[in-house]
Amino acid sequence: VLDNVSAIKGCSATFIRFGTLHFINKMAAGKAKTKTELSQEQIITKFNQMRQEQRIIVNKIGELEAEISEHSVVIETLKNVDESRKCFRMVGGILSERTVKEVLPALQNNKSQIQQVIEKLNSQLHEKGEELNKYRSEHNIVVRGEKEKENSNPNAQSSFSGVLVTQKDT
Repeated sequence: VLDNVSAIKGCSATFIRFGTLHFINKMAAGKAKTKTELSQEQIITKFNQMRQEQRIIVNKIGELEAEISEHSVVIETLKNVDESRKCFRMVGGILSERTVKEVLPALQNNKSQIQQVIEKLNSQLHEKGEELNKYRSEHNIVVRGEKEKENSNPNAQSSFSGVLVTQKDT
């Protein structure tokens, strides 16, 4: 649904489907593109670029949250171990031998730094979402499938019960 976009502004239908740009204009079929069509293309391209930036932020947040959960598991495991015990830590592809006493504070520090980065990314994501919604409303961009969801009420019951009844001529 995210890759299907409709933009309605001076053209009967302009849409993007799976990354391919299609222009349909009943009035200008077979004619050269006008400046309004080019501006529509630019509007849609910028909108998709903004959405891609938003997706990148979401993916990065997911990666960092996975790292935090890994750090949490290791920290909880090392808390129950003797501080003088040997442990191995991989940093940048290099495996180093340390003690739990040396590694545990470093892991806790890394975890807190990752949490701070996630907080910053969440605020960037929120700002990007507001910017995207503002851009959508300014240029009257409608995501395909969004209107159908608004129009359909999930709580409304269908008039069909799913039973087929035929009348018998007697």
